[in-house]
Amino acid sequence: MKLSEVLIKPILTEKANAQQEKLNRYAFKVARKANKLEIKKAIEEFYGATVVDINTSVVPGKDKTRYTKAGFIKGRKPAYKKALVTVAEGTTIDLYANI
Repeated sequence: MKLSEVLIKPILTEKANAQQEKLNRYAFKVARKANKLEIKKAIEEFYGATVVDINTSVVPGKDKTRYTKAGFIKGRKPAYKKALVTVAEGTTIDLYANI
């Protein structure tokens, strides 16, 4: 798998921002087939940060329904893989640089 295909996008939520400040831990949405070694290489290459630890989990898809004029619309959100990357002390990743 190419390193450019491993990282999909960073996860920017309140919980993820709190972990960035307190624990130096960043959350990323990654490819389902990516393993921890590929994720580590991709983070170090693209962001230049020293990776200490990686935790991965597969977030299951969820059923969603909306009520509209036409009635209920049912759908499903897709499952994805999430990687929590802990970087070395004193190292930061600037997620807002490319906006």
